[in-house]
Amino acid sequence: MSLKNSRVRLASVALVVALSGLATAGPAMAATRQPAAAASTASQVRAPAIPSGFVDLPAGALPSDSARHEITVTYRNDTSADRTVAPQLLVTSPDEGPFLAPSDIKLERRKADGCWEAVQVGTQTGTLFTDLPTAQRTLHAGETLTEVYRLTVVDPQAEGTVRPRVALYG
Repeated sequence: MSLKNSRVRLASVALVVALSGLATAGPAMAATRQPAAAASTASQVRAPAIPSGFVDLPAGALPSDSARHEITVTYRNDTSADRTVAPQLLVTSPDEGPFLAPSDIKLERRKADGCWEAVQVGTQTGTLFTDLPTAQRTLHAGETLTEVYRLTVVDPQAEGTVRPRVALYG
């Protein structure tokens, strides 16, 4: 197997593990932190953090109409410490297929000013998903995260399930 193929395979396996919820085993699965180098350079690249768990919110069927549907993801930091979190939407295909493609849906996120911005979704083995690293934010003790998405099904034949969740770090 070539080095190029093994890197692609390793990246695919890491993504499948993250999507399958295997990282939800709790603090024991928390990502190890690398010690800070004494002399940091601008060219150093830090690997993205791996979630230590997920809070699954109520799932629902993928709407079969072409209307816009709002989905609100809410999480309250009930701990006494700051917590890094990331809202995420998963849109899963039926077990028997056909698998969904990013072109089957249109996803938007409401910005702080009330305007909508397009959200690109990734795809892996029939699951469409929003990016975790760019969605990360720190919630102070007692703060609540509320993220509003707008989902439009472009392909009226598309079937699946919408699964909102919040990734927890640390």
